Amino acid sequence: MNETVARRLTGLASLTAAAAFIVEVPLYFVYSGPPPDSNVLARLLVGIVGLAFVVVFVTAFRELVKRVDPASEWIGSMAQATGLVYATITLVSSGLEGGAVIAADRPIDPTIAVSGTYILYGSISRLMLALFLAAVGHGISRTRLLPRWTARSAYVLAGVNLAFVPSVFFGDDPAHFYAANGWGTTALMGAILSYWLLAVGVSACRSAGRRAPVGSPALRH
Repeated sequence: MNETVARRLTGLASLTAAAAFIVEVPLYFVYSGPPPDSNVLARLLVGIVGLAFVVVFVTAFRELVKRVDPASEWIGSMAQATGLVYATITLVSSGLEGGAVIAADRPIDPTIAVSGTYILYGSISRLMLALFLAAVGHGISRTRLLPRWTARSAYVLAGVNLAFVPSVFFGDDPAHFYAANGWGTTALMGAILSYWLLAVGVSACRSAGRRAPVGSPALRH
């Protein structure tokens, strides 16, 4: 895989994941009570597709870092590893929710009923996502493979995710912003991630047509 292909794959995977997450998040707010099974399963299915493309994104990003600066390959590997852990944790959480909804004999709200996902969607995911974003930010900053704002925004989002790690101590009411499964801890962080992926995807796709060597000022805007 050459650098141009790596940039395009990174961008397209990021855009696809972002599109799926942008569709998924609002589906959590359609119903005030327990949603019908169709709503829960639809949003989980869309989210699973998005996570599949996150896997593609982190793999392509590692390859892109390697192509731009072989000495920084370890940073790409760190981003890939933490991104894969994040995706795996979220996929497990989705499986637990989907299984509970399918097995239930009445509509349930899995954000409340499936207690095993509280920390998986919350503190654990926030910590893994923070590590992933920090690695991506460092990789971009070190190699200059994308504009500087992409690295800076990754660092900022990493810090925001870290701020939600202690939410494990603040109950299990999803209507509470900072609860273990609160809308701030889960839905808001997911929405912010989706728009960050969208912006990074656009930047990566645009950069595919104007490659520059490491340290070149062409990509430093």
